[in-house]
Amino acid sequence: MVAAPWALGQPTSANQPPVKEATEMAGHPYIGMWVTKDGHIRQELLPNGRYDEARGSRKSAYRGRYEIRGAKIDYWDDTGFTADGEFIDGVLHHGGMLFYREGQAERRP
Repeated sequence: MVAAPWALGQPTSANQPPVKEATEMAGHPYIGMWVTKDGHIRQELLPNGRYDEARGSRKSAYRGRYEIRGAKIDYWDDTGFTADGEFIDGVLHHGGMLFYREGQAERRP
């Protein structure tokens, strides 16, 4: 039995970024957990260029790859869709939502 590329964490299309070493982006300032103000959506940017997004009680609702260039972030979900976002003044703007660094959302107006 052969596993699907996404199950192995490999790109599902040629336009996705390559797999990174687990520590390649460990010191990047945007790595870590980002949450909506209500805490319903939690998106973890992992240091290997992968993300894992939980929605409510559904863990790993979305998974895929991301790449950060400056303040811009591009996503390639394992199911095939793409998205983007931008970090502005310490807030991640993505999909019409605002994500705050975990622990910072409760201090936002």
